[in-house]
Amino acid sequence: MTIIETPRLILRPCRESDRDLFYELSSDPDVLEFFPFRRSREDADAVFDIIGALISEADFDLLVLTLKQNGEPIGFSGLSKPKLEPILPENAVEIGWRLSARHWHQGYASEAGTALLRHGFETLELGEIISIAVHNNHRALAVMQRIGMRRDPAGDFDHPDIPDTHPQLRRHVLYRLSAAEWRRQRLKQPIPALPQ
Repeated sequence: MTIIETPRLILRPCRESDRDLFYELSSDPDVLEFFPFRRSREDADAVFDIIGALISEADFDLLVLTLKQNGEPIGFSGLSKPKLEPILPENAVEIGWRLSARHWHQGYASEAGTALLRHGFETLELGEIISIAVHNNHRALAVMQRIGMRRDPAGDFDHPDIPDTHPQLRRHVLYRLSAAEWRRQRLKQPIPALPQ
């Protein structure tokens, strides 16, 4: 069971009590600006159950971001295998996050992302971690850049799971970070200070 601690957060495995947060993040139009649909409560619960079953079979966890100061769950983050062959390699590992809108602009996604990169490279001994997002999702792209990932324009692609009804969401960009690059970055500069 993975538990990761940062200066302001505890990243812990999902619990049954996180079902309400998952529904909130699956139905909030602001959070889902770059997704083609919002989920009903029934659909969100079904997906939550599927994720729980997949996690129990995999070597990766979908982690809940909780505030240290009061234990409030504010979002999800984790490492996963995106299953987008042949667009992405079969062994690709993706980092991602989704936070409640009321907790945006406080550096929590970057703080969690930095900790997950360390977990991926030091504990799981991964060779590379990637991240993908809709081409104009500037909030997500800014987090990728802040945590040290670099854009790989040659890897940009049209996401095959985006329906024809949402062509503006089809183009995705690819960011990468290798273990060697991550280690070089850590030698060159300390992890940047987080917002207070």
